[in-house]
Amino acid sequence: MPVRPLRSDFTVTGPLPPRMANIETTCYGYHWQPVANLCNARPVELRALVPIGAHNMLAKNTICLWFVRDALDAARFYTATFPNSEVGAVLKAPSDYPGGKQGDILTVQFTVCGIACVGLNGGEPLFKHSEAFSFQIATDTQEETDRYWNAIVNNGGQASECGWCKDRWGLSWQITPRALTDGLAAGGDEARRVFAAMMTMSKIDIVTIEAARRG
Repeated sequence: MPVRPLRSDFTVTGPLPPRMANIETTCYGYHWQPVANLCNARPVELRALVPIGAHNMLAKNTICLWFVRDALDAARFYTATFPNSEVGAVLKAPSDYPGGKQGDILTVQFTVCGIACVGLNGGEPLFKHSEAFSFQIATDTQEETDRYWNAIVNNGGQASECGWCKDRWGLSWQITPRALTDGLAAGGDEARRVFAAMMTMSKIDIVTIEAARRG
């Protein structure tokens, strides 16, 4: 299908100030945040955004996650749990806003397994996390699978089905052994057996998946 300019499908939503406006695409229901105005802000405006972490590492495409007021705690947990992860710049609000006060931590930049993210302390959640968005973490061993799963579930999270779980902030994760995705990709009877085995599981058990692959 032809690609249309995104702007024609966007509507601006609130309640954030104009410089932080969300944009919602009516085609897919996802929210976007243009940050060009912030990047081009005058020096007097930028002085109010005080970094208390590492360097500003905002990528071209960054996943923005809404938190009530504990984005920094979440970022520290994620970066302590997963490899190739770090907390970057922590920015404070230059003035009062609907979700907080001047000087409160507003955004936290971080990476999870190399994926750029920013946590937004937006206040009481108008937009709650759901399974419509999740991080899928590939694992190579049962030990690695157990480690990530237990870290999430045992830290106030919740186990679900087929390798899915939620952390205590409501964000969904898929802890997915490569043995599972390889088995599903094999097609035919092997994939059907693997799929049937997966449907009985909460946390994925690699031994059982490999047995299903063999038939």
